[in-house]
Amino acid sequence: MTTQNMTHDNKSIVQQALTALVATGDVNALAPLLSDDFRHHRPDATSKTKSEWLAAVGAALAPLAGMQVEIQHVLADGEHVVMHSRRRLPDAGPEITVIDIWRLNNGLIAEAWEIIEPASQATANLTWWEIR
Repeated sequence: MTTQNMTHDNKSIVQQALTALVATGDVNALAPLLSDDFRHHRPDATSKTKSEWLAAVGAALAPLAGMQVEIQHVLADGEHVVMHSRRRLPDAGPEITVIDIWRLNNGLIAEAWEIIEPASQATANLTWWEIR
């Protein structure tokens, strides 16, 4: 398989995973797309393994039923896929910006990193480096 084909296939797998998850709200739609040794690397997360992460996503999705997801960009290079999305929480809730980085191995999602930022707080975060 060429790197170009792998990149295209990996983008499709990640888009399929998010679409299935948002469309069904069921982590069981996502589970087959994750490797058994999947690792989640978000710094503040308590869920690191496949089963822990699926349970955390399932618990988070219940109150988020009806969340709107607008994918802004999906970029891929070999085994890595980066997705930038804007999400609006239900009932006119706040908008959040999410950056997901996925690493795929043998057609399955093996690792994930994510950054989540409420859009309303973006301006405050522009000056994080200033000494106070």
